[in-house]
Parts: sequence; structure tokens; C-alpha cells
Amino acid sequence: MHYQGSCHCGKIAFTVEGEIGSVVECNCSHCRRKGYLLWFVPQAAFHLTTSPADIETYTFNHHVINHHFCDVCGCAPFADGKDAKGNPTASINVRCLEGVEPSALKITQFDGRSR
Repeated sequence: MHYQGSCHCGKIAFTVEGEIGSVVECNCSHCRRKGYLLWFVPQAAFHLTTSPADIETYTFNHHVINHHFCDVCGCAPFADGKDAKGNPTASINVRCLEGVEPSALKITQFDGRSR
């Protein structure tokens, strides 16, 4: 499936392809506060459609995930990093995808607080 996503104001926009099987709700200090529901895809399935210059980035803890957000509306629609095997991965905040109802998705809990 092909999805379109963006921050609230639209300054950051992207497309992503794949099937949303389930999403991850992490309880780490960052994800919990932001309310993320994350869908992980290979980086090649993610395509930024706006300028990378419009993206701000935040890292914390081990500094291996780049959490991207908009400097206008503050919305954080995606992040990037690597999976456990070292493959480039995008983590999509499904709350920022058009036409996706988060309550209809299978949510898997992840204990990021303990890592």
C-alpha cells in the first residue's frame, strides 16, 4: 500500500510504501511524551517529498535514532536509524499518515524505558 504523511502544517511531507501489520507503542521517555505509534519500514520504502532543509532533528540516549520534527508546528512524523541487523530503517509515526485510523491497528508494546 502507498501512504502519504506529513507534519501538521505540511512543511514536512513524505510517502511510504508497505503493509502496516502492527505498530509499536514504546514507553521510553521520548515516545511516551510524544504519543508515538511507530511503524518500521526499510529506508528504501520511505520517500521525503519536501526539502530536507525543512527538517529539524533530535537525538537522545544512545544517539542512534534521528527523530525528525517540524520547526513550525512541532509535529514529529518520522525518524530514521538502523534495525538490529544494521539495515537503514525509517520509523513512521502512523498518527501522521493520511487515511489511517490508529485505533484500528494492532498495537505492540515495547519496553524502551528499560533500555
